[in-house]
Amino acid sequence: MNGGSDWPTDKLTALRLGRRLVAEVPASRPDRRAFVDIRPGQGDPDVQARDEGWVRSDVDRSFRLEHWEYDRERIEGFDYDIGAALIRSTDAPDESELTTALNAWGVRPDLFVYPWGSDDPR
Repeated sequence: MNGGSDWPTDKLTALRLGRRLVAEVPASRPDRRAFVDIRPGQGDPDVQARDEGWVRSDVDRSFRLEHWEYDRERIEGFDYDIGAALIRSTDAPDESELTTALNAWGVRPDLFVYPWGSDDPR
């Protein structure tokens, strides 16, 4: 990721540890809310580490990006998925491609937060 210079250190570390990050982005309409989600790839070494009680860091992870929109009125309930729409998704095989994809989507790395610090319902 360009030496990590585009990413806050804690967020880059979270991605390398396989942690999901979320950014709220502008929605298509005022009655909607939208989020971009980064899910780092997990493999057998991650499963083994988890079974042994630790978390594995990996600078060679792949990533799944998804841009979802939700009905503003349903986002806090159990039915948040009613009317939800997957706007776009892509896979990034490495950190460099992740940055390229986010640039193409117009989403800055500094917008990402941990899921518990967002209103993303997933």
